[in-house]
Amino acid sequence: MPLKKFKQILSRWRQLPKRHQRILLSLIVIVIAVICWSPSSNLSGEVALPHGQQAGNSSDDFVSDSPEIKPVSDVQIPDNEYTIVAGDTLSGIFQKLGLSQTQMRNILESDQTQALDTLNPGDKLRFWRNKDKLTRFQVYFNPGYYVDFNLLEDGSYDSKVVRLEGVWKQHVVSGEIHGSLYLSARKLGLTPAQIEQIGQMFKDKINFSRELRSGDPFKVVIEDQFVKGQPTGESNLLAVQIINQGRHFNAFLFDNGKYFDEKGQSLTRAFLRYPTRRHYRISSPFNLHRRHPVTGRIMPHYGTDFACPVGTKILATGDGIVTRVIHHPYAGLYIVIRHGSTYMTRYLHLSKSYVHRGEPVKRGQVIALSGASGRVTGPHLHYEFRINNRPVNPMSTKIPMAAAVSRKDMPKFKQEVHKLLTVMDKSP
Repeated sequence: MPLKKFKQILSRWRQLPKRHQRILLSLIVIVIAVICWSPSSNLSGEVALPHGQQAGNSSDDFVSDSPEIKPVSDVQIPDNEYTIVAGDTLSGIFQKLGLSQTQMRNILESDQTQALDTLNPGDKLRFWRNKDKLTRFQVYFNPGYYVDFNLLEDGSYDSKVVRLEGVWKQHVVSGEIHGSLYLSARKLGLTPAQIEQIGQMFKDKINFSRELRSGDPFKVVIEDQFVKGQPTGESNLLAVQIINQGRHFNAFLFDNGKYFDEKGQSLTRAFLRYPTRRHYRISSPFNLHRRHPVTGRIMPHYGTDFACPVGTKILATGDGIVTRVIHHPYAGLYIVIRHGSTYMTRYLHLSKSYVHRGEPVKRGQVIALSGASGRVTGPHLHYEFRINNRPVNPMSTKIPMAAAVSRKDMPKFKQEVHKLLTVMDKSP
């Protein structure tokens, strides 16, 4: 640039007000920055790509006229996440987060799988909000299992259970009894629930407190679930072997979720002794010759009454088909389940039913909540166990073993047994 022209520009610059000089200087800096950082000046540099994309060979890979799309990961981040602790209530959590009780009730009404009834300390609740509206709610149990609730236009919610298969990895735990099976297995990393499960498998075969000897070997084949490389906490005991004084006790998990010995005989009783997870006090036992305390007349009591509080989860004691779910002026809300042609169970004075007539149920499935419906003096569950429609004492009657592996499934079962025995034999 000629010196004379430069002096003219400088003279005009000095004549400008200070404010105009600052504005013009800022614009010059911005223009220089845009030129330096334009895409055309950086085509040779490294570009961070989303996972799974490959860089192209032409400049078209770096230029797009499409509008910017918000990453899915950003959309999925909840506005609030709450970890359940002992003593929490859903109502209290919603209140703490400033959410209405109406929204909570709408969520509960849409909870067809009773996911909220199974919450335990450590489980997580996730909340997505739009101002005062709860647009999405999630009950998060682990990376492979959660339940989504999404807001509909009418203010209600739909629910969806998400279970991810993930990857299941096997490993073998082996050790010896020293002190007790519980202590020995805990030292090797088994959970209390897994040890309890082993105890249930062999409770009709081994007296753990009297027959086990120090040094008795045992092996357990376990499979653990992983989703995206993270353990979900879900696991299955595929096989268990305990050698006691030279006797081999084996248990193998088969397709139907039950355990059998190496010959295919069931290790599981067909029925639970109690219709609840906890063993509640018996307030009125089974008695065919009970005498009424006022009238003095013989009035048989065909079931067993458990003094459980309202809202206790009631379990189907065996596999079967629901044949009745009705209200009765004396029995209240009650459920009848038929277990094949021989056995039947009845559950009276309920507050809520989770099953319908004609629905198949599994042993241990939650079918209802206890209550105080009908003619009662207080909350309790009346439970009946009948054989050929004849009431028997559910606390003392002999409970049969579940069915053995069928002849049709036996070849497949033997194949699984051979595979698992080989795995255990190869482990030290």
